[in-house]
Amino acid sequence: MQVFVMLLAAGGTCLGLLAAAAVAVNPDRPNPPSSLPIHRRQKRDWIWNQMHIDEEKNGSLPHYVGKIKSSVNRKNTKYQLKGESAGKVFQVDESTGDVYAFERLDREKISEYHLIALVVDKNTEKNLESPSSFTIKVHDINDNWPVFTHRVFNTSVPEMSGIGTSVIQVTAMDADDPTVADHASVVYQLLKGEEHFSIRGSGLIVTANKNLDREKQAKYEIVVEARDAQGLRGESGTATVLISLQDVNDNFPIFTQSRYMFSVPEDIRVGSPLGSLFVEDPDEPQNRKTKYSIVQGEYRDTFTIEPDPSRNEGIIKPMKPLDYERIRQYSFTIEATDPTIDLRYLSSTSTKNIARVIINVTDVDEPPTFQQPFYHFQLRENQKKPLIGSVLAVDPDAAKRSLRYSIRRTSDKGQFFGITKQGNIYNEKELDREVYPWCNLTVEAKELDSSGTPTGKESIVQVHIEVLDENDNAPEFAKPYEPKVCENAAQGKLVVQISAIDKDITPRDVKFKFSLSTEDSNFTLTDNHDNTANITVKYGYFDRERAKVHHLPVLISDNGRPSLTGTSMLDVTVCKCNERGEFTLCEEAAAQVGVSIQALVAIFLCILTITVITLLIILRRRLRKQARAHGKSVPEIHEQLVTYDEEGGGEMDTTSYDVSVLNSVRHGGTKPPRPALDTRPSLYAQVQKPPRHAPGAHGPGEMAAMIEVKKDEADHDGGGPPYDTLHIYGYEGAESIAESLSSLGTDSSDSDIDYDFLNDWGPRFKMLAELYGSDPREELVY
Repeated sequence: MQVFVMLLAAGGTCLGLLAAAAVAVNPDRPNPPSSLPIHRRQKRDWIWNQMHIDEEKNGSLPHYVGKIKSSVNRKNTKYQLKGESAGKVFQVDESTGDVYAFERLDREKISEYHLIALVVDKNTEKNLESPSSFTIKVHDINDNWPVFTHRVFNTSVPEMSGIGTSVIQVTAMDADDPTVADHASVVYQLLKGEEHFSIRGSGLIVTANKNLDREKQAKYEIVVEARDAQGLRGESGTATVLISLQDVNDNFPIFTQSRYMFSVPEDIRVGSPLGSLFVEDPDEPQNRKTKYSIVQGEYRDTFTIEPDPSRNEGIIKPMKPLDYERIRQYSFTIEATDPTIDLRYLSSTSTKNIARVIINVTDVDEPPTFQQPFYHFQLRENQKKPLIGSVLAVDPDAAKRSLRYSIRRTSDKGQFFGITKQGNIYNEKELDREVYPWCNLTVEAKELDSSGTPTGKESIVQVHIEVLDENDNAPEFAKPYEPKVCENAAQGKLVVQISAIDKDITPRDVKFKFSLSTEDSNFTLTDNHDNTANITVKYGYFDRERAKVHHLPVLISDNGRPSLTGTSMLDVTVCKCNERGEFTLCEEAAAQVGVSIQALVAIFLCILTITVITLLIILRRRLRKQARAHGKSVPEIHEQLVTYDEEGGGEMDTTSYDVSVLNSVRHGGTKPPRPALDTRPSLYAQVQKPPRHAPGAHGPGEMAAMIEVKKDEADHDGGGPPYDTLHIYGYEGAESIAESLSSLGTDSSDSDIDYDFLNDWGPRFKMLAELYGSDPREELVY
């Protein structure tokens, strides 16, 4: 290291000599102006060696590092160190400038230390020279072994990969100085799994065997060791690599059986699963591309086989309906192949991918079948035919049961048709094509047993009956016409052009003929021979005073077989016109004809409804007046029926009714005054009751005394009204303030029933027992 410092110093000297030589070579180069400062090289004051120390140095502490020295040679000088590690890790001898390390150093933690050297006066502690920074570098020794970034690596590689296929890159790190030879270089080696894999110097693991078959072994575990070039190794210098083989399509499917047998009913639906063909394919589901095919047999279009990779099977489905009566067994050969297999990975071709399939069809009771999917018949309109067409259904089973035909009631126009036992369809009513051009029937065939009872098996078929047209409708106007003509119209003036239509099916060559049924009118009809005609003025000038509307019967004939002629009425209105021929005053033909029958019926119904409502109102008012008059004719009847429609809360309820009036009357209070003769009695009659006896002294005599008191008051009351008043007496028992309101307090001697059993019913029936169980011969006490 001292040599290195000397080289640096020599390099600085050489650079100074080169600069001086450059000035000598260019003597014409102008000198710098005197105003600019001239930088002169200062003389180095500090003298010491560049300092280095080895890490983990053996020997006792402290370890000598180096010496610092200044050109200032005084007796009173002292050396000092400043910095983060000064005084802790490094110390300097104040007199000699020797630097010592008081700790063992680790380069992997701190590779260099930065310090500041000071030379001061011992007495004044002042700097004799400017402070200078220097570095102490720690030299590396090979004291660390390589360490993997992970203890476990996971990776995968396709099976059957070629030799040298990259698998994974593993890396181990050495903390030593990489600039020092062989200190940080790593060497890799496989400790386990070297028969299938190998590792290169950079840590790349590759395959060493081209026959890595996932179906034999799916995972491999190898152990990798890392050490440096000098052979240093440790416990953490190994790692485990887990390698999984990725599946490739390298296996043919193989049938698990050489023969498959299935039994299926003949009424199985087309496309429904019939059975499964299981194969063995060790590849994973995404690489199972099994294709099934029928290689022998004439039933390729009868069945199909759909693969199911997830379950490693093929599903047989019928493509056509099966018929036990026609074919009872199907036998064919099938083959399973995989067109996507990679032949490079295939070692040998298997011959176990062919199997035999036998399908037995079982018989079921099937419904009848019609010979056609639908029927189409024709019927001429206005005719009744005993036979329009026939439908035929048969029992497909071997029993060949008899059938019964019928037309469903929900059929379109089914009420017009009937069907015989043999399936012959006839119409019961003549049809009009212009009303019913098509009739759609639903015919059903029911299977019968030997006794003629339906077995529940039935089938239906659609029957479409087309009603053919006949020339049974005469031509008529194509649209309503409302022609008008001026009363001063000139001869030959065109009034209107008319055309015709026919409700029957009009052929392309139809020809309509037009004519007037009368020739004595002031109009002329000209046939244009193109199914139109012109109505023109024959003589000219119309008299509106005589006729404001002219009715022209137009005859229209067709060329059908037979030819039909119809009469259509054309109403021509005569109008007043101005000089320009414009209509100024017209009276519509409808006004001449009058109001329609429908309008008259509506008007009549409205008038009838109003009349009935008016009569009902008058009758109701009259009945009210009669009722009032009848009520005034009988003024002497003033009896009142007082209705109590409220219910109290029981015997202890003393808040719902004011019973103080009753109490005051009963205890001899002032009797309320009688109302005047011209006033009606009050709603509730005042009730006076006899004085209340001691507890236990109540009996039927108490009610009798009260009645007698009321009777005496009525007999001696001269100011009372001359009519009777219905008094309602409410009287509660002795336990209540209002006492008894029951009418059971009235004693009766005519009863033959013995009420003594009421005494056994408890205190709630005590009052009833006293009223009805007492001696009827007891005298009333007043």
